Amino acid sequence: MSAATDYKPATPTAIADAKKKLDAHLREIIKWHFSSETGSPYWLEWAKKNKFDAIKHVKGVDDLGLFPNFIDDVLRDEQNDRFVPKPYKGKPYFIFETGGTTGMPKQRVSWTDHLHDYTEFGEKIDQKYFPKNSHWLMAGPTGPRRLRMAVEHLANVRGGSCYHIDLDPRWVKRCIRKGDYNQAEEYKEHVVDQAIVILRNRKNIQCLFTTPKILEAMAERTSIVSLGIKGVFCGGTSMTPQVVRFLAEEVLEGKALFCPTYGNTLMGLATSRPVSEKTGWSVIYHAPQPRAILRVVDPNDSSKDVDYGAWGRVELSTFTKEFFMPRLLERDEAMRREPINRWPWDGVADVRPFGASSGKIIEGVY
Repeated sequence: MSAATDYKPATPTAIADAKKKLDAHLREIIKWHFSSETGSPYWLEWAKKNKFDAIKHVKGVDDLGLFPNFIDDVLRDEQNDRFVPKPYKGKPYFIFETGGTTGMPKQRVSWTDHLHDYTEFGEKIDQKYFPKNSHWLMAGPTGPRRLRMAVEHLANVRGGSCYHIDLDPRWVKRCIRKGDYNQAEEYKEHVVDQAIVILRNRKNIQCLFTTPKILEAMAERTSIVSLGIKGVFCGGTSMTPQVVRFLAEEVLEGKALFCPTYGNTLMGLATSRPVSEKTGWSVIYHAPQPRAILRVVDPNDSSKDVDYGAWGRVELSTFTKEFFMPRLLERDEAMRREPINRWPWDGVADVRPFGASSGKIIEGVY
């Protein structure tokens, strides 16, 4: 399919073919996680307790409603070994964390899941703005978050290396919750200092991953383009069309490519359609189907999708051999968008924290 038709509405045949592929993949994953030969202790015991034969009853994505919404506190309460499928038993795993400010964080195990989406993204990324054999700076969340390793992998598969800074978003959120805004601002400046020092002192860094707030703060201190950056891969929850336009046209001076992303430890990487004045600067993401799917559902009844063009709560399901998670209600809301030829399944647009229109949300350095 040509680039000219990639972003046109998907044909009924393309939508049906994508769903057929998704259903087949889901059956394979259900069999893997719920069979006595390969399943994990958590899901095998869950099925027994709930007297639910998933292999018999779940034949495709339309049957996911047979599962209740996944409660992510399970990822705090259960030991990580409980989610290890039998074929992976004894094989050391990565432990990645998501969310949280204080107390026990939510965690998941992984072996190679965190590499797949970024390898695929690396094959399709615009080489003019993200040149091969150039280095990256990862100015985003580090520590136990999979993003740190994923961006480094992205740099490596494209022939470059990756520089990193230290960033603990939980500390910033803690400062804001306590009302210590001066310390939160000082920490942000500390992060920006690290990033700019690296860009000024190391050659061939042409690609940057960061968050919207860090990107804006860097631009207040220097011209990011003048430091050699050609492409910015940017992840953060709240990127309204106004923010996207500001970052693309003013912060990056209309010279470097602004490439938004929506992803997390539990899903992986949802890629966006190109953003521009022509599209109204709206950011529309598509999940890495069939490994994960995103729905935009009625906040009062998650069994129902909202209409296209309507706002709703984001529901995530993840289907890999390493991790199975059905119907998690994310802490995000979005607008549901139609499938297109490149991604013949639903898109989620203008993602923001759930309840952002009616309450104050603490986002820290995101």
